[in-house]
Formats: sequence, structure tokens, C-alpha cells
Amino acid sequence: MARLLSDICHVRSGDKGNTCTAGLIAKAPSDYRALLASVTPEKVRALYGDWVQGQVCCYPMDNIHALVVVMHAALDGGATSTLRLDQTGKSLGHALLRLPVADD
Repeated sequence: MARLLSDICHVRSGDKGNTCTAGLIAKAPSDYRALLASVTPEKVRALYGDWVQGQVCCYPMDNIHALVVVMHAALDGGATSTLRLDQTGKSLGHALLRLPVADD
């Protein structure tokens, strides 16, 4: 069975307006390379499809074995204006943990 990101990292996420930010932290330093290979703007966009309308940026934080993912125009206008169910950054951040772990 393929490993998922939930096997190798933790997530902390939030939202501000129409932007979702998720921090993915490797559970062990040895998992960091796999985390970086598994989470790219293209893979994030493929996971969410039309839900993310703007740019996706991934920022590695080598010193703490983490990756910050910023998804612009991802919350259908923001928590107070969308009709989506479970639209907030916490929901979108945790969904990242379903991405498969890439082979290094």
C-alpha cells in the first residue's frame, strides 16, 4: 500500500481572507526529502482542481524540515462569503495529507 503524507508529516494550517496557508512538518528529518518531492505546486493544484483559482507557492524551510504551502484564491472569497461546506484553511490543509509520498 502506498504511503500518504499523513505517514511522514504533520500539518498546521489556517486562512486569511481568500488565501489558505498550510505548514507541513516532517515527522523525522529523514522524511524531509520525501516531503519536498511529494508536495509541488502542480500536485497541490491537481489535488484541489478548480477549488484553487490562484497561484500555489511552496516554500521549503530546511532548518526545521518543513514546507509552507500558500494557496491564493483558494477559499471561494473567504470563510464569511463562500457557500462551500468545510471551506476554511484547516479543511484544505488536512486534505494535503492525502497526497501520496513520492519515491525519492
